[in-house]
Amino acid sequence: MPALSSLAATPAALAGAASPHIVVSGVDKRFAVPGGEIVALKDIDLTINRGEFVCLLGPSGCGKSTLLNAIAGFSPPSRGAITVEGRAVRDPGPDRGMVFQEYALFPWMTVADNIAFGLEIKGMSRAQIEPKVAELLAMLKLAEFRDRFPKDLSGGMRQRVAIARVLALDSPVMLMDEPFGALDALTRRSLQDELLRIWAATGKTIVFVTHSIEESIYLADRIVVLTYRPGTIKQDIRVELPRPRDSSSSAFNTLKRDLGALVTAEQHRFEEVEVKGLTTD
Repeated sequence: MPALSSLAATPAALAGAASPHIVVSGVDKRFAVPGGEIVALKDIDLTINRGEFVCLLGPSGCGKSTLLNAIAGFSPPSRGAITVEGRAVRDPGPDRGMVFQEYALFPWMTVADNIAFGLEIKGMSRAQIEPKVAELLAMLKLAEFRDRFPKDLSGGMRQRVAIARVLALDSPVMLMDEPFGALDALTRRSLQDELLRIWAATGKTIVFVTHSIEESIYLADRIVVLTYRPGTIKQDIRVELPRPRDSSSSAFNTLKRDLGALVTAEQHRFEEVEVKGLTTD
């Protein structure tokens, strides 16, 4: 696996950033509620190129997770279309792996068995599964925990297992819904660096939901800022900072300030509605 310092040449640059991988066209998403409906997303047009790392950024209620779930095939749009590799998304599929904030591990399975589960479902033999699991345990620094159960692990370790389980399926797209949101700052940064190493090594397309402005700048090729409901694309910003990124640099903090102004305006709209008890995300 390449060192973090090798990330100056990103997979997007190496694999051909002009090759569309995920295309969201004219997407709306409405939810029925007593007395009417909520428009969660409206007129979303977004193209994500192969190998890109894209963050969806915004306050609660802007539809970040709703858009991610639509790409995953969990919740199809009310209008419009989503394609991955040119194929229409109608259901979840093996071409898209999902990492949740809540880890979603099987508590009765060991670390190794959790990672192997998807491969067993695919019908792979134990002889095929074991080397793959061993490789992922080593990649994510989990080898000495292979026989532990999730209850015996820290939050950061559990999330490593969740990421390893998705990587085991070798989906070309990784969808990540605030996977580090519940972690302390040091663990969060460690896993951010781990994710960047994995991304550089595999060239996967990553769509990553976050509330954190700093996290989005540290990780992403592009940051897509969504407005508060109805969620629309307020700004699509390409991050030109070289990797590895220094969060104390003046360029990093200038972008952080500019993004902060965009997100704060939407946060104020969210807070106004929250007072009335009308929020959803």
